[in-house]
Amino acid sequence: MGTPVILKIILTDGSSQRLTLSHGLPTSIDDLMVEVKKQCGLQGNFRLQFMDSLFGNEFLNLTLISEVEDKGTLKVIDMSRPITMQNDDERSSALSPVLEPQAFCPSTVNDCSSPSDGSMDTDVLSSCGSTSSRSSWPDVFHVPKFSYDAELKLQQASLAYIKNGTVLIPDPKLKSAILDGLVQEIVQYKVYVSDKEMEQVAQSLIKKYPCLTEKWSSTGCVGWKTSLKYKLSNYRTHLRKLGCQEVTVNSLKNKPVGKRSAAFGVKKAKRAEVNFCPTYPATETEESMEAMQKALLLDLKKRNNREVVKQKMEKTFAHRRHEVVRDAPMVEDFMARWPALFEVSEVRLISC
Repeated sequence: MGTPVILKIILTDGSSQRLTLSHGLPTSIDDLMVEVKKQCGLQGNFRLQFMDSLFGNEFLNLTLISEVEDKGTLKVIDMSRPITMQNDDERSSALSPVLEPQAFCPSTVNDCSSPSDGSMDTDVLSSCGSTSSRSSWPDVFHVPKFSYDAELKLQQASLAYIKNGTVLIPDPKLKSAILDGLVQEIVQYKVYVSDKEMEQVAQSLIKKYPCLTEKWSSTGCVGWKTSLKYKLSNYRTHLRKLGCQEVTVNSLKNKPVGKRSAAFGVKKAKRAEVNFCPTYPATETEESMEAMQKALLLDLKKRNNREVVKQKMEKTFAHRRHEVVRDAPMVEDFMARWPALFEVSEVRLISC
């Protein structure tokens, strides 16, 4: 048995966790990746980078298992989506509107991308710690723990179901506790959920608690699915009053005159964006962000000013997202306002 090794793993959603290798380092990088995937619950294709002290603690691609040290730091890089670059034949896409990104991880979060007929996926660091930063919708929805009394009632009902197949008709208080818990878990991923995803949540609920199955419905969870839709809709109203940007962008006052209906042009994450419409940093406003955007145009003209530009690009991430989601500007106009986003140094972040 080898000496136990502990590693810090930086995940694709910007969070990090400890990885314990009780039998020491594996003999190959492939075996290490299997262990990372297992302990961190990762899916899809990814590669690992290690923090190299020889180059100022920059992250470099891991090519040798000997590069991994005890108490070292590894970073997970998503490789599940191809990287596309704009070529000369695609310049006509400058007349297309900027659409929402296919963002995956906060280590490199997309600002904008246009459709496949002339797209450019450009990554920029997101505003870390934002309450609007979400995870991608899971393949298997996790039913959270409910309040103590709710769990106690469900435990008793589950025993009765196992003994004689008796299903539970929850009282209003229990049903509300269940719906509240599920909605809080849902909004960790998105505030606008498709019918298929809502079906997935309801199915996960009755799978974990068969005693909640509705014998009268064809799927066993039609009522739960409907109740969840109303509960989430009410919760969005609550978020709108609190000024949640992801919801207020769809308020009637932000829609064109003559088309101000709740169903018209709902702006929501469509491609698993984890930073669809983040809130501004606590100390910033739309006016201060706009002033920083103008300052960026001047900073770009200065020599040896890359670090200042990088910091301001990070700070203005939310402002760019609001511009993309709310205004859907043409690519040409967007490039004129944010030229730093299309510099080689920014595009290189994609391949890191």
